[in-house]
Amino acid sequence: MSIVAKSLSYIHPDGGVLFQRINVSILTGEKAALVGNNGAGKSTFLQLIAGRILPAEGEIICSGKPYYVPQHVGQFDDYSVAKALGIQEKRNALRAILDGDVSSQNFTVLNDDWEIEERVTTALAYWHLQHLDLFQTMNSLSGGEKTKVFLAGIGIHSPSIILLDEPSNHLDSESRDLLYEFIIKSRETILVVSHDRTLLNLLDKTLELSKSGIEVYGGNYAFYKDQKDGKLNALHNQLDEQAKTLKQAQQKARDVAEQRQKKEVRGKAQGQKQSLPRIVAGGLQRKAEQSTAKLKDVQTEKINGIADNVKQIRSQIQENQALKLDLRKSDLHKGKLLIDARAINFSYSDQYLWQSPLTFQVRSGDRIRIAGNNGSGKTTLLKLMTGNLQPSVGVLFRADFHHAYIDQDYSIIDNQLSVIEQAQKFNTRPLLEHDLKMMLHQHQFPRESWDRKCAGLSGGEKMKLVLCCLEIGNNTPDLLILDEPTNNLDVLSQEILTTAVKSFNGSVLVISHDQYFIDEILVESTISLN
Repeated sequence: MSIVAKSLSYIHPDGGVLFQRINVSILTGEKAALVGNNGAGKSTFLQLIAGRILPAEGEIICSGKPYYVPQHVGQFDDYSVAKALGIQEKRNALRAILDGDVSSQNFTVLNDDWEIEERVTTALAYWHLQHLDLFQTMNSLSGGEKTKVFLAGIGIHSPSIILLDEPSNHLDSESRDLLYEFIIKSRETILVVSHDRTLLNLLDKTLELSKSGIEVYGGNYAFYKDQKDGKLNALHNQLDEQAKTLKQAQQKARDVAEQRQKKEVRGKAQGQKQSLPRIVAGGLQRKAEQSTAKLKDVQTEKINGIADNVKQIRSQIQENQALKLDLRKSDLHKGKLLIDARAINFSYSDQYLWQSPLTFQVRSGDRIRIAGNNGSGKTTLLKLMTGNLQPSVGVLFRADFHHAYIDQDYSIIDNQLSVIEQAQKFNTRPLLEHDLKMMLHQHQFPRESWDRKCAGLSGGEKMKLVLCCLEIGNNTPDLLILDEPTNNLDVLSQEILTTAVKSFNGSVLVISHDQYFIDEILVESTISLN
């Protein structure tokens, strides 16, 4: 075994239990994905294995020291690149020795690792980071470069166990391909937390973390998804059967009660005809009533048991079933010209953003991807297309159309508002208060969440609230603009977004390095900025 977790539990500092008594093992050389809804504790589980935090109970046994690539690297912004790579002390010791300082402390720190600089150069070059200065601070790097610095550390330290927390976040398409290549070729034990379904399909085991523990699926994400769909179908079949049984039991209870009532009436009439003594007649009546009450208790217990089963099955279905959302139809006829760009370019100073001017059209019903590496001007192009910026050269025609812009920061949400206040802000129809609250409930915002500040929502919750607001609003978008929409979303939330966009009949413009998402929403053409 490479990683073994025994009776592992974690409790938040505020006393909230995240998960309890987790038992799981990962074999040497195995590549596994850890999936689960937002808040299930996936990142916490990785940090426990990495030894960065301690469990409330249980133990973790690893065959080697794990190397951990964190999801949020903002906390390392004050580090130098060398310190983030974990080689700063060794490199300083090597440089001191080469400069003539042959103190024993320098040799102890270096530990005969004379090839440290060569490994650093090779590792940085693999991730296209050869331009970095080891002493520049991490806050001077882009989000993708920060992630790649930590990935480069794998080649430097050669760990036998690798822990990756959302490693494809902020990576452009070229860097993602490098990551996929590394995963495929690696022979080390790898545990990955990721929302990147292309990456998840490269792994040979899937672990699903939930409140009830970890369930192991012996295959990649596609296999896991098939198994989950099969489980969901089985639950629906169980629900149908149990609902039918409940209906039959309720009808039988009514029939038995009716028969007993008729029998009691006949018995009472017969007793009166036979002129039985009052004490005898009373005893027979009490006996009949006791028999009826006992039978009624048996029937009630049976009905309650079936009803509890129905309730539990419905709860399981809700837990496993993705929310289905439908954006209303655009009123524009298919093929109407929305945007016509002729030889446009943009400059922030004296230098144009694109080497060649851009010429393209966007028509109603089109599904277009804007592709390019980090810094190629994708978001700037969106601002030009929506009228927030004007081109420095060229001609840009924009028809009169309504658009909705969903970016990775969900900026249409006001973080200072509560959930219900945010929904009310978009209630331009207007919906009655009861209907508005029903809409929130349908989008998986129960009553207890309505007064929560939007700032405290997870990425998945914000995405669902954005889509809820679009459905509440009276202005159906003709053009849906998505700027890296799957970043920071768990897989289930991505399924929700994918389904909603796929069924939308208007135009779609999307910036995304997530090829799986691009394929799923049926993108037809690409504007390339490389």
